[in-house]
Amino acid sequence: MALVLKDPGSALDYSVDWGLRYLTGDVLTESLWSVVPVESGGVTIDGSKFDSLSSTVNVSGGRPGKVYRLLNQVATSQGRQDSRSILVRVEVR
Repeated sequence: MALVLKDPGSALDYSVDWGLRYLTGDVLTESLWSVVPVESGGVTIDGSKFDSLSSTVNVSGGRPGKVYRLLNQVATSQGRQDSRSILVRVEVR
């Protein structure tokens, strides 16, 4: 699980590379992103995209001093399901 820093005024992309030693001969068919905790003034998901091997989310906002978890849940063409998380700590930078 990665930990990244984010300014509350920025809108940034974060990605998970599912192809790196994981999807040999398989491809992503679904990718859903969520943020925990969901709260007023917290980090919000502004959009997401994925291709056969990676998934990207664009997030903004967040309360300084708080840590949020971006959860990426995927499904593959071979019926596999898995998830990965990115921790985002919000700090005024």
